[in-house]
Amino acid sequence: MTEGNFVDYIKVYATSGKGGSGSMHLHREKFITKGGPDGGDGGRGGHVILRGNKNMWTLFHLKFKKHFRADHGGSGSKSRSTGHDGSDVYVDVPLGTIVRDADTNEILFEITDNMQEVVLLRGGKGGLGNWHFKSSTNQTPRYSQPGMDGIEGWYLLELKLLADVGLVGFPNAGKSTLLSVITSAKPKIADYAFTTLKPNLGIVEHRNHQTFVMADIPGIIEGAAEGKGLGFRFLRHIERNSTLLFLIPADSEDINKEYKILLNELKTHNPELLDKNRLLAISKDDMLDDELRAEITKDLPDGVPHIFFSSLANTGLTELKDQLWKMLN
Repeated sequence: MTEGNFVDYIKVYATSGKGGSGSMHLHREKFITKGGPDGGDGGRGGHVILRGNKNMWTLFHLKFKKHFRADHGGSGSKSRSTGHDGSDVYVDVPLGTIVRDADTNEILFEITDNMQEVVLLRGGKGGLGNWHFKSSTNQTPRYSQPGMDGIEGWYLLELKLLADVGLVGFPNAGKSTLLSVITSAKPKIADYAFTTLKPNLGIVEHRNHQTFVMADIPGIIEGAAEGKGLGFRFLRHIERNSTLLFLIPADSEDINKEYKILLNELKTHNPELLDKNRLLAISKDDMLDDELRAEITKDLPDGVPHIFFSSLANTGLTELKDQLWKMLN
C-alpha cells in the first residue's frame, strides 16, 4: 500500500430504505363477492450496515464512493401477502474504525472484530395491511398504513490502526528505516523531516513463524497534541497499540529530554497512553563504542527498559524483536 492510498478519515452519506405500504384489499373469488379485508403488510426498508473486514487497512475504498442508499420495501398485496424487504447495503471497513455523527461528533460505535456487523441506519418499518384493522364494528376497513420513512444523514468514519507496537519518535528519527528492515513494508525514506506523512504498517516475523504488527506513526514534534506539525491527527493511531517503542538516535543532543517531550505529548493527548508498555530504543548503535554506550546508558530515563540497535549495521534487531515479543506476551 502506497502512502497516497492510506485514508484514515472520511465523511459519508447514508440513507436507509422506506418501508413498503400496507395493502387495502378486500377478498374476492368465485361465489364470494364480498369477502373480508385481506391486504398484506408492507416489507421493511433496507438497512445500512457496517461490517468489519480484517483484510482492509485503510478507508481508501470509500474515497470515491461516499453515498450509500438502501432499497425501499415492497408494498403488501392481497391474500395477506407481505411485501418484500428492501435489500440491505453493506459497507466494509477496516478493524479499528470509529463511527461518529457528523453533526454532533458523538461516537456511535466502533468496529473491532472481523465480520462484526453493526446497523448504522435501520430501514423504515412496513405499513400494516387493512386486515389488521377489522373489528366487530368495522368489518371492512378501507384503509391501511403507509410505510415509515427511512433515515438519512452524514457520518464520519475515523480509523485508529490496530497494531501491536507503535513507533514513537521525532521526525527523521529512523522509524521508517527500522520498519523497512524488520518487516516487508516499504515506507518512504529520505534525509529530511516529515518524510512519512501517513502511518505505515508492517508485519514483524519472530521466532517459530510468530508475528506481530508494527505501525510507523508520522513524527511527533513538541506541541503536537495542540495541533502543531501534523498535530493530533496521527496521535490517535497510538491509542490502539499495546506497546509503544520510543525511538531516539544515539547522536541526539539529549536523549532523556527528547524522551520526556515525547512522553508529555502523549500524556497531553490522552493520559491513558502512559499506562501502556514502553521500550526505549537507541538507534545508530554502529556509531558507538563500549565507552560511549556506557556513557549514554548512565543518562537514560529511569523506569523504562532500553535497547541499542542499528538498522544500517543490522545489529541488535533480534534482541529488539525478542524484547518486544516478551512485552506483548
